[in-house]
Amino acid sequence: MSRIGKLPIAIPGAVKITVAGGSVFVSGVAGTVSQSFSDAVEIKFDGSIIEVFPRDDSRHAAAMHGTVRAIINNMVNGVQKPYVKNLEIQGVGFKAILKGNVLDLALGYSHPVLYPIPESIKVTVKDGTAIHIEGADKFLVGKVAADIKRFYPVEPYKGKGVRIAGERVRRKEGKKSAK
Repeated sequence: MSRIGKLPIAIPGAVKITVAGGSVFVSGVAGTVSQSFSDAVEIKFDGSIIEVFPRDDSRHAAAMHGTVRAIINNMVNGVQKPYVKNLEIQGVGFKAILKGNVLDLALGYSHPVLYPIPESIKVTVKDGTAIHIEGADKFLVGKVAADIKRFYPVEPYKGKGVRIAGERVRRKEGKKSAK
């Protein structure tokens, strides 16, 4: 059995949880998150603790045991204190502008890059180069950050592009001049 899966999840007072079949609905101060899970695990909720058990001894049930428990724990933590990712844009003329529910990125292409922001995610742009992504769903916050970064990943020669704050990119030496 999974060591992570065996641990019970304590539910704080400000968090409301509903377990219906294989679906879990969690709501709190930072938002609402819901997720459906495989029938390979059984989710038991007794008011203050959630426990996850594998339904049988199959390899799939064993794999899902710890995974489902970790996802539910992330849901409970996310509705209490939202998950945050910070992105930095570096490069001459590279910038981001928030236009309502769409992030407009100028990344050196001949056209603007438009990224529609999901409803449960809050994005703020500071100074045109710092993007702050916040939300209750850990997976969705990471996916939005990865999608934005994928438009122009940092290139190793000049170091320009979109990076996660604090990310260090190994710089490469450019062409050698002919002698």
